[in-house]
Amino acid sequence: MAQLYDSAAPKKAANLSINSDLLRKTRELNINLSATLERALKEELSKREAAQWVEENRAAIRSYNDFVEQHGCFGDEFREF
Repeated sequence: MAQLYDSAAPKKAANLSINSDLLRKTRELNINLSATLERALKEELSKREAAQWVEENRAAIRSYNDFVEQHGCFGDEFREF
């Protein structure tokens, strides 16, 4: 599977707006905002790319499932479970 993103790419500053109370509380707990945001973005990117893959391959998946429903899986006659 292709790499989700280039983890070795250089960091880039970004301006963000965030709820002031949320920011205050995270700072009080010494939560690393950059690392937390990167984790959240990586998770969201992974979910969206997975959903995009399913959408792009929906026809092939449907076709395969129809084939298996009609003909069974390759090697079914040899399964012992």
